[in-house]
Amino acid sequence: MSATYLGFLLSRHSRDRNGYNELSYWLASEMGAVKLIPATQPLVMFIPQDQLTTALACLSELNPRFTYKDLKMRSFDLEFMSAFYFRTSHDFHRAQELLRRKLVTVLEADIRPAERYLMERFVKGAVEFTGTPVQRKGYVELQQAQLKPAALPDNLVDKIKQISLDIECSEHGELYAIGLYSFSPAYCPDGQPFKRVYMIGEAPEKDVAQDPESELLIHWVADEKSLLLALQAFVISYDPDIFIGWNVINFDFRLLAQRATFHNLKLALGRGGQNLHWRDGRTPQQQGFLTLHGRVVVDGIDSLKTATYNFPSFSLENVAQEILGVGKDTDDVDNRMEQINHDFHFNKVKLAKYNLQDCVLVWDIFVKTRLLDFLLLRSQLTGLELDRNGGSVMAFTNVYLPKLHRAGYIAPNLRESGVMASPGGYVMDSFPGLYDHVIVLDFKSLYPSIIRTFKIDPVGLLEGVQNPTEAIPGFRGGLFDRNKHYLPDIITELWAQRDQAKRDNDAARSQAIKILMNSFYGVLGSGGCRFYDTRLASSITMRGQEIMQTTAKWIEEQGYKVIYGDTDSTFVLLDAAKFTDGYSGSSADRGLQADRMGAELSAYINQQWQQLLREDYDIDCFLDIEYEVHYHKFLMPTIRGLDKGSKKRYAGLVHTKDGEKLIFKGLETVRTDWTDLAKMFQMELYHRVFHNIAVEDYVLEIVEKTLAGEFNDKLVYRKRLRQELALYVKNVPPHVKAARAADEKNRQLGQPLRYQHKAWISYVLTLNGPEAVEHQHSVLDFEHYIEKQIKPIADGILPFIGLSFDLITDQQMGLF
Repeated sequence: MSATYLGFLLSRHSRDRNGYNELSYWLASEMGAVKLIPATQPLVMFIPQDQLTTALACLSELNPRFTYKDLKMRSFDLEFMSAFYFRTSHDFHRAQELLRRKLVTVLEADIRPAERYLMERFVKGAVEFTGTPVQRKGYVELQQAQLKPAALPDNLVDKIKQISLDIECSEHGELYAIGLYSFSPAYCPDGQPFKRVYMIGEAPEKDVAQDPESELLIHWVADEKSLLLALQAFVISYDPDIFIGWNVINFDFRLLAQRATFHNLKLALGRGGQNLHWRDGRTPQQQGFLTLHGRVVVDGIDSLKTATYNFPSFSLENVAQEILGVGKDTDDVDNRMEQINHDFHFNKVKLAKYNLQDCVLVWDIFVKTRLLDFLLLRSQLTGLELDRNGGSVMAFTNVYLPKLHRAGYIAPNLRESGVMASPGGYVMDSFPGLYDHVIVLDFKSLYPSIIRTFKIDPVGLLEGVQNPTEAIPGFRGGLFDRNKHYLPDIITELWAQRDQAKRDNDAARSQAIKILMNSFYGVLGSGGCRFYDTRLASSITMRGQEIMQTTAKWIEEQGYKVIYGDTDSTFVLLDAAKFTDGYSGSSADRGLQADRMGAELSAYINQQWQQLLREDYDIDCFLDIEYEVHYHKFLMPTIRGLDKGSKKRYAGLVHTKDGEKLIFKGLETVRTDWTDLAKMFQMELYHRVFHNIAVEDYVLEIVEKTLAGEFNDKLVYRKRLRQELALYVKNVPPHVKAARAADEKNRQLGQPLRYQHKAWISYVLTLNGPEAVEHQHSVLDFEHYIEKQIKPIADGILPFIGLSFDLITDQQMGLF
């Protein structure tokens, strides 16, 4: 009897070999790197039985290289299906082409065989496997392996061999150095971090890099080809499971592949002696595709975005400052190319330290955010590869398809066109004003709870429409079976796991589950999902609208006023009469009373929904509204230039255990296209208004100091060029004008062009138009900043206290 082992999936592959399609899976395991090769599996597609004669005639030239079998499974059109099986991917794809020409319907042919094998066995991240191990060079191989799902091992991050990689190069792409760093227990048994830089050049006579106190070891190589070969030797020797880095796929590994091609090298960076394979995207802007057998390359930027982090800029410098409170050791982060070139020629040790610092910053960001923990958990929940960005549709398919098959259905194909848009979330027209004491009641995971409560599910829809008598009604003709469904049960299981993660203070697991649960509506409402049906999506969003409107009605029936509602949050004004002694008393007393009212109101709404859903639908209610926050002061602004209340924009003052805090949503302070002056002004102005402090002198002071040039350092705009500079033709915004002028100046000075291929630019508005900060020579246009940055903010709040920017400044402007 074969022994059983435990591992975690790193990469998966499929290829034709010896007349069959061979699947292989690389794992990090308790016995090191493992390659699993299961018994050969046929590739399968599904065809309606009423098209069987046509299909067989089309495929006659492929006989006998396929077989078929009639099934009792049906399509979503309720047609009975036949399964067609092929030995090789070559024949499989050839068959698709032949069938397509004859307009034969083919279902599920787009599911990759390596993915199908795993999902049909409910295998996701962790794997329990059996087989007879055979030692190969650098790894263990198991032929005829059998795979089963397994629980995620404890402290898996510590057991995986990780390396942070960063390269330095010229503006033309010639490599200078490759930095490597790790604090993985697998590499650092003595508790000291692993540090190494491979550098082109000769060691200086006094090599400070070899000084033990520098904790830096530079390996000198003769040229670029030697540098690439040194990296290959390192990878073979140290055998990492995961590379991490910053834009590491589309920059570092893309460049490594390009330079290897230039030197006619095949970089064997994969396990089993497999070469790195790079395939460019369809456009220069599109991310390329990296294949590295047995290893994973994880990009910090994409992973943070997947984990729902958001920053004004995802540059390493900015994210390191935001998360770690430290940045790069350089004078000019945005324009360091000149310094890198100089250091490579005149101070290689300094460049090596800079190179290594990038590796360390990336490593520390991953540790601080527990990013790899999050990705491992996401893979365990969804079956997605660790380096897969986004992937909500594929995650849903991985989780749902095997259950669909067991229910007797074959999944539909992606719709090529004609997808009907579904209604969005509920957003109520707001009542603008400056208020005392507003509380927010928030439905906990509203869309997942709607799916769970009303049994919204693709199979449930198919069954409900066939048996409408006992079905739960949805919207736009949707009917959902009370018993035959899968998605509500999947959410119930995930919900329980998230509650446990919260109890365990496991933030990474909680976040991974939250993102997955909340993605289900987005998937069902997306035309890019094979299960899209407007009846599914509308039965979620329109039910949400109904729930929010009914909730607001019940709240107002209790004597409160609802001033705003947004998707799953309801903003409730606490009238003075609701407090035991009006608005008098201490702030703490008001806070305690508001907390009590919020809790009572939430309990009442929950009880109402439980009763209504039992009476009207005879279903259990999983809707759960919670009291979220109490704003002691709250501003709901108007749409600029109108009397109508705005949406998704507000500000408020809350009291926390750490003191008062101003909260801004959608206003200038939290937007990236406003200057530091605007943000500073808004914070202080709102503070004064919320605390009933006179504002006239402050507004005049800001205007006066702006005109006097005292805030020049706070007048910088920073915007991103989102496409090639030359592509801006019809609409040429200020930051593009500044970039073009700056690069023309760079060209005249013989300096590298900074802005041609997308970049961030810092610029100011001058009397001669926009100018990049590094090439500013004109006088700043102070009137622009007053009219476009200060005045709009002032007039967003001042009218609510009987003032305006013009009223304050008109009599004074002549003095400036």
